[in-house]
Amino acid sequence: MATEKVRMTSAQVWILGLASAASFMMSLDSVVVTTILGTIREDLTASTAALEWVVNAYNLTFAALLLTGSALGDRFGRRRVFTAGLALFTVASVACALSPDVGALIAFRALQGAGAAMVLPLSLTMVGAAFPPQQRGKAMGLYLGVTGLATFSGPFVGGVIAEGLAWQWVFWLNLPVGLVTMALTARRIAESSGPGARFDLPGVLLVTGGAFGLVWGLVRGNTAGWGSAEVLAAWAAGAVLLVAFVRWEQRTPAPMLPMRFFRLRAFATANPANFLVFASLYGTLFFLAQYFQTVRGQGPLGAGLRLMPWTATLMVCAPIAGRLTDRFGERAFVAGGLLLQAAGMTWIAAVADTGTAYPRLLPGLIVSGVGLTMAMPAAQRAVVGAVRPQEIGQASGAFMMLRIFGGVFGTAVTVAVFAGRGGYASGADFGRGFTAAMAAVAGYAFLGMLVALGIPARRPAPAPAAPAQPRDADPAPAARP
Repeated sequence: MATEKVRMTSAQVWILGLASAASFMMSLDSVVVTTILGTIREDLTASTAALEWVVNAYNLTFAALLLTGSALGDRFGRRRVFTAGLALFTVASVACALSPDVGALIAFRALQGAGAAMVLPLSLTMVGAAFPPQQRGKAMGLYLGVTGLATFSGPFVGGVIAEGLAWQWVFWLNLPVGLVTMALTARRIAESSGPGARFDLPGVLLVTGGAFGLVWGLVRGNTAGWGSAEVLAAWAAGAVLLVAFVRWEQRTPAPMLPMRFFRLRAFATANPANFLVFASLYGTLFFLAQYFQTVRGQGPLGAGLRLMPWTATLMVCAPIAGRLTDRFGERAFVAGGLLLQAAGMTWIAAVADTGTAYPRLLPGLIVSGVGLTMAMPAAQRAVVGAVRPQEIGQASGAFMMLRIFGGVFGTAVTVAVFAGRGGYASGADFGRGFTAAMAAVAGYAFLGMLVALGIPARRPAPAPAAPAQPRDADPAPAARP
């Protein structure tokens, strides 16, 4: 109980605040873009496939470069790489705002993803390393709570911008936030690095190529065909490169991702569970705002307002869920949260129709939002708590990579399910596809719940002994047989 009353130091406050600000900026961008897809489709005469690329161009480079961003931070300094990533993301945001057509927008969204790959895993790394295990769940809950503020306000901000200004202002918003966060990071956060002094270049090249191949196959599946030569070749190349990456990491003396992590039960179960959390979340995000606009006839602002009961739960509940996870362990929150998400989306799939009154959708939206809020901080805590403090950067990179893979998978497969049952020809046509899509995201969540039951109930010591900290330079503890 005494650990609950420990006050954060000034350094911890700044690290948590600035890491959260970076996450806020990128989460707001992601949610707002999802909310205004309909406006972008009309303004730039974009097809459904192009809209998917507006979302997935970002995800493609983000997923491919995540472990690289984490490795660069560990080798060359987390603050330095974090700041460079913020600069790249901010410049790319300005370029998105100035895009003359959907092709340019997609290209600059890919550049945003590269910047995010340098920022988000390091923001999680810095928070995880700054707080001891007994405070880590609370800190990550607060981190997600600030992210939740972006998620909560995103639909409303997107609606206001789309109806009152222009969709380009979604990206202009990143300019002041990025500049202020960069300036404060340079002044308030001390430099730190991860274990080892060698940069695993072969590992970087193998994992980047492998991730790119798998994600390319996912984002091209709906357009080129899931059984097409292009998609199958991309998956085959990605799988071969990832197998080569695993073999290399098992042999190199300074791996960017030690394969022994996957022998840790918490790491090996919380990561796939979180993959399915984000598959369900992104599949829901892609279609929910479009449902209110296409079927219910709402404008972007009206759609954003109707999403707020769903998104508000993250801001309100994430800090509470994080604190309770410190006390009761992660398994109940990850598994229980995914079960609630499955139940909420099953309700939406059952009642959503062209004539459904909004109050009938509310129970599903709220239950779903609470479930996601429970699952996300608990899964993060389980992963970073499974490794030694100096290895949190490596674990965070893997966690973020699988998280974004989940988002790409969820979007791609849910779009395929939607296209198989409906389309944009009419509100009724969209409604049929939407019902099938929501059933699919409920299925991802239920499968994730089953996986999450494998997370250890409670771990009295979430990481190997802290006295190993002075030996930071040793990248490979004696866990390898």
